[in-house]
Amino acid sequence: MHIVLVPGFWLGGWSWAPVTAAVEAAGHTPHPLSLPGMDSVDSDRAGITLDDHIRFVEEYITALDGDIVLVGHSGGGSVIHAVVDRHPARIRHAVYVDSGPTPDGMEINANIPEVNGELPLPAWDFFDDLELTGLDDADLANFRARAVPTPTRVARDPQVLTNEARYEVPVTVITCTYSAEELRRGMGAGVPYFAELPRIHEVGIVELPTGHWPQFSRPRDLANVIVAAIR
Repeated sequence: MHIVLVPGFWLGGWSWAPVTAAVEAAGHTPHPLSLPGMDSVDSDRAGITLDDHIRFVEEYITALDGDIVLVGHSGGGSVIHAVVDRHPARIRHAVYVDSGPTPDGMEINANIPEVNGELPLPAWDFFDDLELTGLDDADLANFRARAVPTPTRVARDPQVLTNEARYEVPVTVITCTYSAEELRRGMGAGVPYFAELPRIHEVGIVELPTGHWPQFSRPRDLANVIVAAIR
């Protein structure tokens, strides 16, 4: 089975390296992606939109034969949900890592400070302590050294969804910085960010308590949860 791994903000395909070996050992083929403009700090990010990232994943999966599972971390969850919306028959399962299926009309994040037309990785005090759980000084230094600014429009453009067949694709949400119970309460209370989940026919919730970047803090556990979710 093809496991297409879509990273969140500031990250490229390199960020999935601690996870891919375990996915491969389980008999699957991992595809860690670097989205447009995210290969390096020297990449051209001018004018890159959320739709550019979505279309990149669309085009990538058209070249794959067989079952496809999409895994989206953080902001990558919005990207994979849009791909599910456009190609529900091609996707066997969607996995959201400390993320979720962003509803139609909602932007991913309007709060990240913009610098020179893009969104560089903010200072660590921008994040809650819980988000940084499990990362030591070496992890943080490596993250910052390899981080690439995210194009502003990727974070600010509204999600566009048109196909209700997306609700037929099974979903697993891996919760890291919040509990399964908090997620269920949010769904029941009509929290806008979770508005898609009650409409999806099959939703699994798996707790993996750690910070917002489990591919760094608990990579083997994350790989095992992904494999178990799609089994």
